[in-house]
This record gives sequence, C-alpha cells and structure tokens, in this order.
Amino acid sequence: MNKTEMIDAIAEQTGLTKADVAKVLNAFVEKTVETVAAGGEFTIIGFGSFKSAVRKAREGRNPSTGAVIKIAEATVPKFVAGKKFKDAVNVPKKPARRTKKAAKK
Repeated sequence: MNKTEMIDAIAEQTGLTKADVAKVLNAFVEKTVETVAAGGEFTIIGFGSFKSAVRKAREGRNPSTGAVIKIAEATVPKFVAGKKFKDAVNVPKKPARRTKKAAKK
C-alpha cells in the first residue's frame, strides 16, 4: 500500500474527504520526523514507537573491490512495533489440509 492508497482507504472508512485525510497524514509524518530528529520519542500504544538510535562506527567492505572501508557512526531512525501490532502480524498459520490424492502418495 502506498500513501495515496492509504489516504483513499482512510477517507472511505472515516467518511472524511481525501484532502482532509491527506492533511492529517502529512501532519502526522511531519511531526513524527521533527520529534525523532530532535532526539525525542513518539509512541502510539499498541502500534509502536518511533525514536532515534546511534549506530556505532564499524568496518565494512567495498562490494566491487573488496577493500576494507570505515563506516562512520550515524544516528538513524528506529521503529519498534507494539505488542498489539506484533500479535496481529504473528498469527499462527493453519496447517495445510491433506487431500485424498496427497494421502495416497
């Protein structure tokens, strides 16, 4: 799903106009980025948390030459899914039913 499809789906579900939904979604993204960029954390209970994390300096390899390169320390955005989100994604799959044809083999 992309941003336009998300706006369409939310507008359909809520009865709001697509323009209003787009304004809200854009404001949500903007404020989330501002908060995390400033070193803060933004949490939606059940959904997850947006925060920044420091990735330590490390050595890597240039894939074309194989030469060792130094990768500098970096501050990166991080999302940690909440329990409700994790549980919704991690639904156990039912085992496939055996058909008579498969059972004969």
